[in-house]
Amino acid sequence: MKIAIVCDWLVTLGGAEKVLAEMFTCFPDADLFAVVDFLPDDKRDFVLHKRAKTSFIQQLPFAKTSYRAYLPLMPLAIEQLDLSAYDLILSSSHAVAKGVITGPNQTHISYVHSPMRYAWDLQHQYLRETGLDRKWRGHIARYLLHKLRLWDVSRAHGVDHFIANSNYIARRIHKTYQREATVIYPPINVEQFTPGGKKEDFYLTASRFVPYKRIDLIVESFSRMPDKRLLVIGDGPDYHKIKAKAGSNVSLLGHQSTIALIDHMQRAKAFLFAAEEDFGIVPLEALACGTPVIAYGKGGALETVRGLDQDKPTGVFFYEQTVDALVDAMTLFENEEARFTKAHCVEQAARFSPAKFRENFKRFILERTAQ
Repeated sequence: MKIAIVCDWLVTLGGAEKVLAEMFTCFPDADLFAVVDFLPDDKRDFVLHKRAKTSFIQQLPFAKTSYRAYLPLMPLAIEQLDLSAYDLILSSSHAVAKGVITGPNQTHISYVHSPMRYAWDLQHQYLRETGLDRKWRGHIARYLLHKLRLWDVSRAHGVDHFIANSNYIARRIHKTYQREATVIYPPINVEQFTPGGKKEDFYLTASRFVPYKRIDLIVESFSRMPDKRLLVIGDGPDYHKIKAKAGSNVSLLGHQSTIALIDHMQRAKAFLFAAEEDFGIVPLEALACGTPVIAYGKGGALETVRGLDQDKPTGVFFYEQTVDALVDAMTLFENEEARFTKAHCVEQAARFSPAKFRENFKRFILERTAQ
């Protein structure tokens, strides 16, 4: 078979790119397509140093730094990619990649990280956080998102088989597109994220500083717990807002290398995670380092962290994104700390290894293309 792999855009490295890397490990001869591709040469090894065949947005002014501003044009752009020469199209989609046009003799399998959250259930939050909910800009933005939803549903009919990255996302796919999806969990690098030596007396969180990650909630909670120490890795638009809430027991370390992140994960008492994520790779990376997780009990975390109600627990949940709820979860964690072991954390993380992903993904593809 001649195979094409399509993604939304190639600009930074994140969880979706880790899945893309495993797709190319499974099918190294596949060709690569994207709306835009601005990855530097020294960061292209995960796509086997291939360059994507891109859309007209690649050539538009300021596309490299402001590609998201062209979102209203992306449905048109993704439909212009010519995939007519391919037998199998694999899309990795959290925005528009699943909208490529295919014919009756082609098979399109889409790995969906999430339906476009800013167009669907998080529309109102997205408009508030971007300041697009006011006056005439709000009316235009809502109209464009309305059109985007209509297009998104119509193009979902062009997908032959859906894969979801969690049961949570499978439910969202069914709610949005009325389609069933098979769950294949994303991989984490269990060979790189490994347990270390002695635990130290600090807690850790790591994330990009954007509103929905709720780093502000974690930092604010430690102002109520001055006897506990928090280290925060990451940066982003909310840096100054978060810094203003940080007490003397909170250290903002900024962006750190992967090696430094692993070192901190290995030594932390627990990793804190306050976002409602579709899946959430970072908590699993902490588990792979032998570190239990204190997580918001909604979204993908419920599928990756084993709570105190289960055998071999690997974490504690809190069910409201409030300071009181997180402080209570911290207290519960410290009262039950003896129940958490490195071995149980590592064992849980091993269920999400790259080898397991490749095995499940290739089996799914081969079964569907053999029909």
